[in-house]
Amino acid sequence: MKKFNIAVVGATGMVGSKFLEVLTERNLPVENYYLFASARSAGKVVDFMGKPHTIIELNEENINATKVDIALFSAGGSTSAKFAPSFVKTGAVVVDNSSEWRMCDDVPLVVPEVNASDIDWNNGIIANPNCSTIQAVVALKPLHDKYTIKRIVYSTYQAVSGAGVAGYTDLVDGVNGVAPKKFPYPIFNNVIPQIDVFLPNGYTKEEEKMILETQKILDKNIKVTATTVRVPVLNSHSESINVEFEKPCTLEGIYEALRSGENLIVMDDPANISYPMPCNVTGNDDTYVGRVRIDDTVDSGCNLWVVADNIRKGAATNAVQIAEKLIAKMSK
Repeated sequence: MKKFNIAVVGATGMVGSKFLEVLTERNLPVENYYLFASARSAGKVVDFMGKPHTIIELNEENINATKVDIALFSAGGSTSAKFAPSFVKTGAVVVDNSSEWRMCDDVPLVVPEVNASDIDWNNGIIANPNCSTIQAVVALKPLHDKYTIKRIVYSTYQAVSGAGVAGYTDLVDGVNGVAPKKFPYPIFNNVIPQIDVFLPNGYTKEEEKMILETQKILDKNIKVTATTVRVPVLNSHSESINVEFEKPCTLEGIYEALRSGENLIVMDDPANISYPMPCNVTGNDDTYVGRVRIDDTVDSGCNLWVVADNIRKGAATNAVQIAEKLIAKMSK
């Protein structure tokens, strides 16, 4: 079997470290891994795949010196804007975890369980969606296929790890009364109804991301609204999703559709108080759905509770799954 060269850009960050963990678990057919980070981290040695790897400074010279097939990026939007095209010029395909390329018309926005075929029309860059969007569309895809979704109302309960190491630290330090550095208010013993900056229409940028990304991935004709909230949970996002359909639905049909979803686990047993929570999904790559109910306030609709590990499925695993699809395509 042909083997490939893969770069991980931002290898020392929270998501970058998770990239390395997921890559170790999934054992792709790779000849060489090249781990890139900022000048501050360059020269550090990390143990990966059973051997030491020296962190390479991310710059044009080093990009040109390391010929790679796929570059997995998790280094922020400005870094991606500057250096993703440089990798593309060398012949690599970039899978980018930032928001930099997501809404570009010529860049596919991909969740492999939902729209893997969009990988085929990439022009060198493939965007990884927002973490909260990824888990939502994994659950919604089989329902849209069966009933055609008309409208979605998102309410999210997002863990502090979604804000990186600084968000994680704010919660841990907040337990001891330390003032927050990342969030505008304490997150310990609190919920903050703001993720990212406010836009002129009153929505936050995170809410706009969920709206626009859902439409790009699933169907531009779906009406979407969202409220995104940061909660004092270390890891794994939870979402309450209200869905209205074009076609008549039944509870049995909804369960049947959900159970057919790829990497989608139905955990819904009220009699035994079983439903997905951050504490029972963290560390997994699947998306979990429960609390399924018919919404009697509309002609055809339902409510869902969706939970997934935002650092794994919501970032690193989704990107690695895209890389796996690319490798399969390149191997033909």
